[in-house]
Amino acid sequence: MQPSAVPELAHTHTRPIHWLATATAVAGVVALSSVLQPGAATAAQPSAPETRSAPANAAAPDPAAVEFPIECGPVKAVVKKKASGDLDGDGHPETVAVVHCDSPMGTPPDGVYVLTRGDGGAPRVVATLLDPEDGTTVSDFAVRDGAVTAALLGYSSPDVPRCCPDVHSDVKWRWRNGAFVRSAPAGARSV
Repeated sequence: MQPSAVPELAHTHTRPIHWLATATAVAGVVALSSVLQPGAATAAQPSAPETRSAPANAAAPDPAAVEFPIECGPVKAVVKKKASGDLDGDGHPETVAVVHCDSPMGTPPDGVYVLTRGDGGAPRVVATLLDPEDGTTVSDFAVRDGAVTAALLGYSSPDVPRCCPDVHSDVKWRWRNGAFVRSAPAGARSV
């Protein structure tokens, strides 16, 4: 039997236009990959140390047992980060929780809430440090030395795409005279 002849196919011969199309596609992929980078890798960090000694039987309030004052519609609120410490100097730890709606798309804004134990021992929200309606997200967060510190990402105007926050601010909340007072820590910057 004789091998059958395969007809010559036009796409099997490379021409300069093919190389130009390939180079353009590769350049597009490289440019797109430089814009769409994954977040920085982070290792599991040990929990923040308590800021003041608390009685051995005083457990920090559990954010899983609280209903947060955040409107999420059909999705639920999730605790993104949490840290505990004695913020008001009473010897009992409070818990600070960063919470947002479990949105399937985009980056939902965060709320920052302070929890304490109520009269019956059940945890309850006693302060809202950052309202989700501000449209801000928390990129870094800690409870240290009786204060709550956070790095906030936001938007300078409604015209800025929600993917790309263009405002960064470092803030600190400290308990003073019966309320949490917000300030910018020394060396804070805004971009």
